[in-house]
Amino acid sequence: MTRLPDAEWRHAPGLRRTVAALRADGGAVKVVGGAVRDTLLGLPVTDIDLATPLLPQDVTKRLEAADIKVIPTGIAHGTVTAIASGHHHEITTLRRDVETDGRRATIAFADDWREDAARRDFTINALYADPDSGQVDDWFGGIDDLRAGCVRFIGDAATRIAEDHLRILRFYRFAARFGDSDLEPVSHAAVITARQSLKSLSRERVADELLKILSLPDPRAIVGQMAADGIFEVILPELVDDFATTLDRLLANEGAVGVAPTPLRRFAALLPSDAAIAEQVASRLRLSTRQRKHLGAVAARRGAPSPARQLAHGIGIEGARDAWLLAGDPATAKAAVDALNDWHVPQLPMKGGDIIARGVTAGPEVARILRAVEAAWVAEDFPDAVRVAALADQMIGRASDWRQ
Repeated sequence: MTRLPDAEWRHAPGLRRTVAALRADGGAVKVVGGAVRDTLLGLPVTDIDLATPLLPQDVTKRLEAADIKVIPTGIAHGTVTAIASGHHHEITTLRRDVETDGRRATIAFADDWREDAARRDFTINALYADPDSGQVDDWFGGIDDLRAGCVRFIGDAATRIAEDHLRILRFYRFAARFGDSDLEPVSHAAVITARQSLKSLSRERVADELLKILSLPDPRAIVGQMAADGIFEVILPELVDDFATTLDRLLANEGAVGVAPTPLRRFAALLPSDAAIAEQVASRLRLSTRQRKHLGAVAARRGAPSPARQLAHGIGIEGARDAWLLAGDPATAKAAVDALNDWHVPQLPMKGGDIIARGVTAGPEVARILRAVEAAWVAEDFPDAVRVAALADQMIGRASDWRQ
């Protein structure tokens, strides 16, 4: 019999209040999934999810009676969120699948713990624990797989994938997080065989899972495996041939500079240095407008980035930093990032009215001179207003000479 080691989260007042409310009058509740898995591995736990045979309306009634706030976050699928003593816990009624199509499932509520566990994806995620005693229920060998560093589907791998095609990408992410160097062969073969089914998923779900993979401390090995398995041919055919070299350079620069990794920057490493293609990919994957513009700006300039502050004036500090982390060596990347630290992109200390005050007639000429002044100001690394005034006088003088 395996029990959870003691952990601080097990004594949190919000959890204790929630468990007490659900267990009143013979109710049952267990901790499920990641909290159990990560506690057994000695990893930090942030989310504590609960499962219960109680129906959602009964869960809600019990919690409200205990003065615990309830949010019906996924009530159609039996999930509510309890907020007690500042802690949030998702509570889901035990379920069984009635029908699945690879994108969504029709479920029925159940009262069988093993049946609920059987509908989960991997053995290491189908672990349930008593919140008081810590006794762990493990019907599918998840504890042994945790010890062996083995990520495998529960039961028939093809069936689990057919229930939700996103499990193909989840397999790679969980294998990278919890697996050893060798992927479990039956599960691995199943995801390769089913890879074309990724086309049926919403682009938002694909993008979300891909960015989670790129958020791993070092995603290079698993990204390389996905490429070798033909996964990117389905979800990202724009993948550049030299992505591995770019990722190597990026991670070396992130480490040397001491910059926290971001999944979007690593995603940029997979794309060609072409703004139009980068923005097209971002649009297809339903990324936000900000993310789309960021990827486009970085793609357009990462091949030969300008001096850091000049580049930041054009595409922002985040964009300039990412372009240098992707393109530079550790020394030049560090110099660029250092130049941007504690620095804010300044505003040109001159307006069109200042040009007009110097005798230039209002019209297109004012805008042209102002652009020329700004270009010279950026090239000189943003000098003060006195120098800007001198630059304006120079530009006006040149314009006058040209007209003569």
